[in-house]
Amino acid sequence: MTMANNENKSENSAEIKAENEGEDSEESDKILIIDPDSEELDFNHSRLTKLENLEPLTQVRRLCFTWNLIKKIENLDTLTSLVELELRDNQIITIENLDALVNLELLDLSFNRIKKIEGLNNLLNLQKLFLSSNKILQIENISHLANLVTLELGDNKIREIENLEGLKNLINLFLGKNKIIKIENLENLKNLTLLSLQSNRITKIENIEELKKLNQLYLSENGIICIEGIENCPELTTLDLANNKIKKIQNMDHLESLEDFWMNNNEIEDWNTLENLTANKQLQTVYLEHNPIAKDPNYRRKVMLLLPWLEQLDATLCKRKTGQQWGE
Repeated sequence: MTMANNENKSENSAEIKAENEGEDSEESDKILIIDPDSEELDFNHSRLTKLENLEPLTQVRRLCFTWNLIKKIENLDTLTSLVELELRDNQIITIENLDALVNLELLDLSFNRIKKIEGLNNLLNLQKLFLSSNKILQIENISHLANLVTLELGDNKIREIENLEGLKNLINLFLGKNKIIKIENLENLKNLTLLSLQSNRITKIENIEELKKLNQLYLSENGIICIEGIENCPELTTLDLANNKIKKIQNMDHLESLEDFWMNNNEIEDWNTLENLTANKQLQTVYLEHNPIAKDPNYRRKVMLLLPWLEQLDATLCKRKTGQQWGE
């Protein structure tokens, strides 16, 4: 018998009891509620196959069922006080039976078998939605979630950025590892500060003119050939363009707050193009390894002579004495 973790109440607030306790059995376990006043319960790695016996929990605010064998969302109608529900790493196929959870602020259904975004009509207080590593084909049925600040849809089968127009308070958007070919339909997300589109099929940086608050932009592992389209993103502190097909560093002079620039695994071969980084005086970390210029035996010394304020080049910290400039 294993005990469920509970940070806010006693450790004896819930138990996971085997159906055939005392016998060698591979059958699933069941939930037994000992303390109905529990506010937080954690059933990680509990071999659960079904959500049940939760009715006594009249004050619960957080439930965690990660790493189980649950196939269906059910029997949650009485948990109207619930604020966070974590069901990642299960076998769920359909988003359903959540209408009663009107106070829910966080829903995590990552690493399941979901193909369609649905069943979220009543979750108007939702702030964080995690649906990564499923089989979702389309962004849909979420535009009404006006309070959403974080949306995670990475590692799915999405081909188009769409149906996000109502998410005006969205701050973090994760769409990495999909099949997206174009950056589009983001003009209403004016509060967005983080956009992740890593590992897609994008060939051009475009249609982010309205994202003036953007702070972090991740576009590695695409087919981008030119640095462009970031003229209206002066607040960028992190720009990730690694693993693309870029030959020239350009159009970055205005990024006065840029601290991290990841440009490794591209096609930079002209040393002169690095001079376009001399305007970015706040740069702390630059990755340029696995470009043609990195084959130069004096590669590291040349970069540091050009950008002596760097704190890290590739994976190595820049060591120098206080007040000493490279080349002295």
